[in-house]
Amino acid sequence: MNTTEIYLIAMAIIFTVPYLIWRLGRTEYFAPLVVVQIVTGILLGPGILGAVFPDYYNFVFNPQVIQSLNGVAWWAVMLFVFIAGIELDLHNTWKNRRESGITAGLALGMPLAFGAGAALLLLPYAGWIGPKALTWQFVLGIGMSCAVTALPILILFMEKLDILRQPIGQRILRYASLDDIAIWGVLAFILMDWQRVGKQVGFLLAFAALSWMLRRLMLRIPERDRWYVGLIWLALCGFGADWSGLHFMVGAFLAGVVIDAAWFNQERMDLLRHHVLLVIMPVFFLSTGLRTNWAMGGSAVFLVAGLLLVASVSGKLLGTHLAGRILKWQPGEASMIGWLLQTKALIMIIFANVLLDKQIITSETFTALLLMAVASTMLTVPVVAPKLRSTDMARRVLDET
Repeated sequence: MNTTEIYLIAMAIIFTVPYLIWRLGRTEYFAPLVVVQIVTGILLGPGILGAVFPDYYNFVFNPQVIQSLNGVAWWAVMLFVFIAGIELDLHNTWKNRRESGITAGLALGMPLAFGAGAALLLLPYAGWIGPKALTWQFVLGIGMSCAVTALPILILFMEKLDILRQPIGQRILRYASLDDIAIWGVLAFILMDWQRVGKQVGFLLAFAALSWMLRRLMLRIPERDRWYVGLIWLALCGFGADWSGLHFMVGAFLAGVVIDAAWFNQERMDLLRHHVLLVIMPVFFLSTGLRTNWAMGGSAVFLVAGLLLVASVSGKLLGTHLAGRILKWQPGEASMIGWLLQTKALIMIIFANVLLDKQIITSETFTALLLMAVASTMLTVPVVAPKLRSTDMARRVLDET
């Protein structure tokens, strides 16, 4: 078979296997399709499929096919991060800046500290820190990986739980939005290359000037043209960020964050996000799974993944409980908010991909982070749904009395 035919076989596998697991296994309650796609990417990677059926793995996922899949995956994740940047509602966050700042700061700071502590425990052992990482980059990168909230997946979960449009859902979106900005800011700081600092400063200055021009242009053109201009802007920002050493995903987020969601029809924006998740993001999930590595032994990777999961969840819950005490929240709110904000999935996987690209972490660390992200995401709905039901029952009893 030629490369095109093998590529199409790979695409058929990418879309068939997770769909069958999701539909026939009825996993929606604890693992929506997007989570199943991430898990399937791990199963189809070198550590599982490659170990059990090495000949089949090497036939389907040969270097030429992987290169083609990576091209699709790069554009998919750029579009996804671009949309996440556009959908940040900074105006509403600013109106409630005290509450949002306290909650977002504690919900980010506590798991970051716990995750950094876990990274310090890993430093004495070989095989976890990347060959090009400084110690502070590794520690901060792992810490921030534990602190990440996956805003797009959080939105999907809150829609599923029917709280997205309720006041508590809007509050959680504000907290997650601030954390999202901090995450990308920290990533840019980690990636600062002091040998190429002139390039990076030049890119940021050019970006600031061009952003002002873009915003003026967007106000003068019809909506259908804004989509095309936005995609051109995305490609240019991704190129500029990567050329300067910051990574194209940082550029994709910056490209989106300077664009106002109000310039676009919300239904079309929702459809675009849905179609990106449906049509091309599964390729990114597979390419992510192909980067997993179990060379140090599955037990060590699972142990580290468990350590990082404990750091992530406990840090997030402690942070929201402290915020609840300061802001005098209702009983049960802090726990529910903490469990929702600890959702990882896509954004943490994107974040970890960047760290792996820059050799700040190793493939083994990446695999542990990926397992932690999947586990944290699968915990969210089963833990939060009963809390919501008990809260609703308590409210009904209070209303009746």
